[in-house]
Amino acid sequence: MYEKTYPNKRFKLTLQFLQKHISTSETILDLGVRNPFSEIMISEGYTVENTKGEDLDEDRSTIENSSADVVTAFEIFEHLLSPYEVLKSIKSKKLVISVPLRLWFASAYRSKTDKWDRHYHEFEDWQLDWLLEKTGWKIIDRQQWTNPVKKVGIRPLLRRFTNRYYIVYAERISE
Repeated sequence: MYEKTYPNKRFKLTLQFLQKHISTSETILDLGVRNPFSEIMISEGYTVENTKGEDLDEDRSTIENSSADVVTAFEIFEHLLSPYEVLKSIKSKKLVISVPLRLWFASAYRSKTDKWDRHYHEFEDWQLDWLLEKTGWKIIDRQQWTNPVKKVGIRPLLRRFTNRYYIVYAERISE
């Protein structure tokens, strides 16, 4: 049977996790502009709408006005100053979110040339769990994985066995 290959481990594992929990009959609001993973979701049969690049800390109208069944946020929440407010504003009953984990041997990512390409938060798994709980979400499933790089050195060696990504499937708790 033909199996599609994706450019990296993160895309492959994210897609497997998404397919485990979300059917292609459910509509998705993907936080962040259209990106390579949005295209993968569409190619796999999902109906996906993306936010338009607005600053979600300041303007949550797309989220608040969305009627999507599911919200996805793949490596978005680390860029936000107030992920709490964004999570509270989601009306969908289902959420799939992934974040890079804080690594003790590497500081948070910060681009020197792009003011948007910076990590304000890099979470420990318990911090994201707590944030989801406080904003009315119940975690149904979670997974972590490493992100090895093909370089030589202490940090590349540590990346081979230290989890870098954390993905969660959560459902809105009925109030």
